[in-house]
Amino acid sequence: MRKEERYKGVLGWFQANVPVAETELHYSNPYELLVAVILSAQCTDKRVNMITPALFEAFPTPEVMAVSSPEVVYEYIKSVSYPNNKAKHLVGMAKMLVEEFKGVVPSDIKELQKLPGVGRKTANVIASVVYDKPAMAVDTHVFRVSNRIGLTVNSKTPLETEKELTKHIPKSLIPIAHHWLILHGRYVCTARNPKCESCGLKPWCNYFIHQK
Repeated sequence: MRKEERYKGVLGWFQANVPVAETELHYSNPYELLVAVILSAQCTDKRVNMITPALFEAFPTPEVMAVSSPEVVYEYIKSVSYPNNKAKHLVGMAKMLVEEFKGVVPSDIKELQKLPGVGRKTANVIASVVYDKPAMAVDTHVFRVSNRIGLTVNSKTPLETEKELTKHIPKSLIPIAHHWLILHGRYVCTARNPKCESCGLKPWCNYFIHQK
């Protein structure tokens, strides 16, 4: 199967069967999403959503968080993974937002990556979810699913996967395609025991075709 054919089939199936796909993190503005995405590194969205209501109530704006301390923030986030580091990142991020960006979450990926706790994946999430930019955030789900289906071949790093996906997916679909792949990896194409029999992508899936 040609790569173009595989992409066309996979994207077509998602468009027809999953017309709405969005982040499962709860947020009501760009600052809250940025906080939630930083917290979600190596942690489930479900766990993050459990702690953010109290966190957002205590620190409703970057200005409020910027004058707090990592020790205070830690108390609100101690049940997530790596809470000490994340508490430091959140306070540092809030300070830089206030001092360099007037409290406004930037839309530029390079600018976003200047913020403490914000790597390329997080920057891409913010750019695509908040600003609808054609940025493809590659997490473990996107990385695994893309390789397994055959959208990417032998990509060794998230950046290689990102470049390959953005090369073949139409720009207008990249923001939603990011969520399609994440949700598919989370609920269908799981790391262990993928649910191949109930998966609609079987006709185009490299893994399934070679399983037979």
